[in-house]
Parts: sequence; structure tokens; C-alpha cells
Amino acid sequence: MIGKLKGTVDSYGEDHVILDVHGVGYVVHCSARTLQRLAPAGEAAALAIETHVREDMIRLYGFESDAEREWFRMLQTIQGVGAKVALAILSSLDPGSLAGAVATGDKAAVARAPGVGPKLAARIVAEMKDKAPVFGSVDPVLARLAGGVEDGSVPAPVVDAISALVNLGYGQPQAAAAIAAAAKEAGEGAETRTLIRLGLRELAR
Repeated sequence: MIGKLKGTVDSYGEDHVILDVHGVGYVVHCSARTLQRLAPAGEAAALAIETHVREDMIRLYGFESDAEREWFRMLQTIQGVGAKVALAILSSLDPGSLAGAVATGDKAAVARAPGVGPKLAARIVAEMKDKAPVFGSVDPVLARLAGGVEDGSVPAPVVDAISALVNLGYGQPQAAAAIAAAAKEAGEGAETRTLIRLGLRELAR
């Protein structure tokens, strides 16, 4: 099995890159996000690889990081999610944003990926919450905050501050993460306007 490829970018296709490794061109399928971040043709690049072997073909999937590859693997444990849908989700959300969406129950963010409807998005969010590795890149404060919002144990100023940022056009995961950071900085008892101000400053970084 191939776990990593390091070589020179030969050319790009719509959903893949050809990576030249010592004269051998490997066709590696990637998310749109990963393709956008790769170096131009002729320059060096390295990708974490997931190898899928079938009777009629061998297909390589490439990832910018081990975290993205782990998400690709975990997403496919959900009924209705194959490699194509998993890549579509990772094209829409980076691993941190996807983990945040799961942590905060933001089904809408997941549903924005091509080929993912509301029902499948709900299933992904629900089933991924039971998979511990998902939250490896999520601030524990954010995870606790997400649970608290759901069960009503989070202070009203925090809930109001998240709502205010969402109303300003930020996604639920981004708003929750920013207010989680703001709440840590401001301490207990912070007012809504203070949390909003600090949250906006966090988002502007």
C-alpha cells in the first residue's frame, strides 16, 4: 500500500493531480481544497495517500495532511458516504471546520457539500459525534460549549453572542469557536457585547 508520495507536480486535472515521483506519474485524486493548495506544475509537493484497490482498478487519493486523510476514512464509515462524497465534503470544509460543524451540530454546513442532502448531513453529524478522533482538532472548550448550547447549560450571554455572529453572516462553527475563545479570554460573567467584540477580533485574525 502507498501511504505517502513526494515528488514534482506534473499537471492538474479537474479532480486530480499527476505527481511525478522519479519518472513515474501517479494520478492522485484530491479534494478541491487540497488541489488549490498544491504547488504549481514543476514544483515539489508531498501528499498523504489513501490507496483503494478493486478488482478492476487501483485508485489513489491524496491529502494535504494526515488529519484530512483520517476524515476521509471516517466519513466513509457512514452509510451513504463513498469516496466521491467524502471528497466533496472535504472540498467544502477543512478538517478543523468539519470537526467544528460536528461538535456544534451544524448540519447545514455539511449539507452545503455537493451530493450531501439534509438527511445525510444529519446522519453524518449524529454518527460522527460518537467517534472520539473527530474532536482531536477541536478546542475542548468548544466541544463543551456545543453540548451546553444543546442542553441549555451555557449562559445566555454566550448563546446570544453566538447568535449575533451568525446573524452577521458567520457560520455556526466559526461563530461558536470565536465565542469559545472570547469566553476563555473574558472569564466568567462576561456580557454579551464583550463576547461579541472579542469574538469579532478573534475572527479577524
